[in-house]
Amino acid sequence: MAAGKAHPNYTAVWIWLMALLGVGLAASLVPGWRAIGLVVIFATAFAKALLVALNFMHLRWETGLIYAIALIPIVFVAILAVALFPDFVWHVIPR
Repeated sequence: MAAGKAHPNYTAVWIWLMALLGVGLAASLVPGWRAIGLVVIFATAFAKALLVALNFMHLRWETGLIYAIALIPIVFVAILAVALFPDFVWHVIPR
């Protein structure tokens, strides 16, 4: 490994992942606040995915090219989501 590129503390990352799992589970059990619970669950899922990608997949030490390559599918999905939004929202099932 090059200088300055130390391995992440896998135990600390695992503890963070377990804590975020607990937060997501607790949010799903709160009665009434369904919308807030969903936001918390998706936020914790995003944070967990980011922790895994940066630490276990070692993307923290990659060059900018890997992020440019990853950006293309994300932009494609965003364009498709915007283009198909009317079908998702206003789709009427014929009887």
